[in-house]
Amino acid sequence: MRRPTVLAIGLVLAVASAASATLTPELDKALREAPYVYVQSQRKTGEWSKPAEIWFHFEDGKVYVATRPTSWRVRRIGWKRTKARIAVGKADGPSFQATGALVKNPALETRIMDDYAKKYPERWKGFEQSFRDGFTSGDRVVVCYTPQ
Repeated sequence: MRRPTVLAIGLVLAVASAASATLTPELDKALREAPYVYVQSQRKTGEWSKPAEIWFHFEDGKVYVATRPTSWRVRRIGWKRTKARIAVGKADGPSFQATGALVKNPALETRIMDDYAKKYPERWKGFEQSFRDGFTSGDRVVVCYTPQ
C-alpha cells in the first residue's frame, strides 16, 4: 500500500516543480535582484500598453504587485484580458509573458508590505499607511502574475 502513496507524492512534486520551472534561471536571478518590474497589459486590440514601472514582490516563481483597483492592469483583468508582459529591471530588460489574476490574501499582503519596507526603505515610509489603509478598504489590491 506504500507504493501508490510514494507514486502520488512523486507526481505532486513533479507537477509543482514543472509549474515553477517556467522562469529561466537568469530571469529568476534578475527578479531576486531588481528593484522594479515594468508591466505591460494587453489592450483589446492585442497591442501592449506602455510599460509601467512598479514595485513588486517575488515569491514562489510569481510576481505580485499592489495597485489601485482603478488601474488599467486591474481593469483589463476584470475584462478577462489577463495577458501581460513583465520586463525586469528596466523597460527593455529581460522579459516574460504572464497571466494576471487578482488575489485577496491578508497574509500575502503583509509579506508584500514587509518586502516593500526592505526593498524601498526611503520611499516606503511615505506610502506605508496608504498601502495598509488601502488593503483594508479595498482601495489597493494585489495582482499575481504567473509566468506562462
